[in-house]
Amino acid sequence: MAAAACSGSGSEKEDPVPTTDPRTVSYGRHPAQFGELTRPRGAPRGLVVVVHGGFWKVQYGIEYARPLVPSLVEDGWAVWAIEYRRGTGAADTLADVRSAIDAAPVAAGTVVGLGHSAGGHLVTWAAVGGGFTHVVSQAGVLDLRAAYDARLGDGAVEAFLGHPPGPADAAVDPVQQVPLTVPVWCVHGRDDDVVPPSQSESYVEAARAAGATAELVEVEGDHFDVVDPGSDAWERQRALLLSLPDSGPSTPAS
Repeated sequence: MAAAACSGSGSEKEDPVPTTDPRTVSYGRHPAQFGELTRPRGAPRGLVVVVHGGFWKVQYGIEYARPLVPSLVEDGWAVWAIEYRRGTGAADTLADVRSAIDAAPVAAGTVVGLGHSAGGHLVTWAAVGGGFTHVVSQAGVLDLRAAYDARLGDGAVEAFLGHPPGPADAAVDPVQQVPLTVPVWCVHGRDDDVVPPSQSESYVEAARAAGATAELVEVEGDHFDVVDPGSDAWERQRALLLSLPDSGPSTPAS
């Protein structure tokens, strides 16, 4: 979003919430260990950590997180969109996501983990280790065993773990990590044929049965409508985020 826009008369009109340019910050030495911080001018209402999806595959990167950033910043959020190692195994990916969250360059009272598809898996998994006050999973892969059985992403779960999921993988499977201590919203398109809505439905059912706060947010559209900044599905998520308590001024992390 530009800081100023030209009117038809040639004069400049200031945007309601002009934004700063993204700033790239490394959290490790590997080329994939970085994030992009974008802040509104003025005190942010909180921090949103955006984690892209792509079935944990190397060919899908941070470019899939960027489209949502302008509208989040327009709403007053600081945004930390993160990159992480993909295609080298679950241990690398999970370690990077944890490190990136811990290295967020903004400290805030409200910190939302927002992740799409495999990113939904990652933010929900990461919430167990702290750092988030709220989680929004967008068409998340939240039940690894069911995803493996359905061969989602052409066998993406087995490729991610390095083996078929089993009892030893419970600690990386969100549906087996319930209850979380933070609320989780599972946003899912009714027509999603990439990650079926049953992934969110089964997670919410398990979370509520375990005493956690979880809500299924069904929206019109498919797997990608939930991350389309021009969609009604995204407008509904913006409203959800704006309904969260304002944490007050956010500051650079020490």
